[in-house]
Parts: sequence; C-alpha cells; structure tokens
Amino acid sequence: MNIKQFRYSSDNLGYLLYAERSAIAIDGGAVDQIFSFAKQNDLKIEYVTNTHSHPDHTMGLKSLLGKSGAVYLDHNTLPAKGFIELAGEKIDIYHTPGHTDDSVTFHAGNFLVTGDTLFNGTVGNCFSGDLFAFYNSIKMLISFPKDTLVYAGHDYVEYSMAFARLVEPDNGDINFFLKKYNPEHVSSTLEDELKVNPYLRFNAPEMISVLKVKGLPVSTGFERWESLMGIG
Repeated sequence: MNIKQFRYSSDNLGYLLYAERSAIAIDGGAVDQIFSFAKQNDLKIEYVTNTHSHPDHTMGLKSLLGKSGAVYLDHNTLPAKGFIELAGEKIDIYHTPGHTDDSVTFHAGNFLVTGDTLFNGTVGNCFSGDLFAFYNSIKMLISFPKDTLVYAGHDYVEYSMAFARLVEPDNGDINFFLKKYNPEHVSSTLEDELKVNPYLRFNAPEMISVLKVKGLPVSTGFERWESLMGIG
C-alpha cells in the first residue's frame, strides 16, 4: 500500500492511499492536488472517507465525490466492519475516540493515518471530554511496532517541539526529531514519538520525574496522562 500526503489550508494534511490503480481519499481537502496526482499516476479514486467529522477534514468531500464518482464510506460505520479492501490489500480501521467521539485511525502497511488523535509530536485537543477514552486510544496506537509511521491530520511539528522543550528542556532527542522534520512530507515513527512526544511519555522515568516536581498525580498511567493533558 502506498500513501501520498497533501497539504491544504496552511497546516491541514490529507491523504490518498493507493494500490495498483485504485485509491481511497482520506480527509481530501486538497481536491485539485488529489485529482492531479491521480491523473498523473493513472489512479481511480474508488472511495472517499474521513478521520472525523470536523469541517476542516470534510471540506473536500462533496467535490471529490462529484468529480470522481467514488463511493462514500461513512467513517462512523467503518470500525464496526474493521477493515476495507483496496485492490486486494487490507486497510484496517480502528475507532480512536478522544479528540472527538467519532475519530478513527486507518492502518495499512507500515503506517497509520491518525487524523487529529495523534499528531507528529503532540496529540489533539480532547473535544469529546472523555480523557479516559482518549488515553485508551493512545495506548492502542503506541502498541503498534515502533517502526510504524504516523501520518497526522495537521502539521504542528515546530509548535509541538517548542512545547516539548518547555516540558523536558534536557531531552536531547528533540533536536534529532526536528532535524528529521520535512514540511513537504510530514511523518515520524512511533519510536521517535515515544522519545519526544510528551503525551506518549507518561511511562518514561524522566517524564514521571517532571510530573513529580510539579506536584502532579503519577500513581497510574492514566493519572500521568491526565496530568500531562492538564499542563498542555
């Protein structure tokens, strides 16, 4: 399975997943760019879907469907099925609530399309209000192999690393993370995320020490996660 990233509206990131000559658009706000790429690569857009229902992620939906004749896949119903197939290849879909109640993550090959659940260097706001569900979603995502690539819904890398440096000023991995950052193709491995993303480091001894100095609860993984979300 291949993936092509498209930037739109300054920091939004959308995707085309494709195999052989078939493709699926996810959060396809970059309509013209997506059709141009599909034409250049002789791809038929078979499906169109989203990671969640926020307007900045659904804004290209009508145009994509109208121009491509693709089938709309309602992201709300996909986790119940568990997967879809594209040119005989499997794309797994997981319900990952937290940022919103309807957030989903797509997994194919060695990559995840995480929408606004997990960004490169940070996580989304908990608009659902359910921190425990968000915690469980994050735990599930970080259980994938450490070489899994994260493709997120926005490019917040520079901002997120500035915040990470405030939380852990002695974390030398932040510099290496920034050196790898490419605004033309934004991605990171889970291994790198676990080294620098404050919200994934709730079990790291260094982060536990930071939370203790701040006088925040650290007894359980969820307490540490809740503490980190509170200082963000």
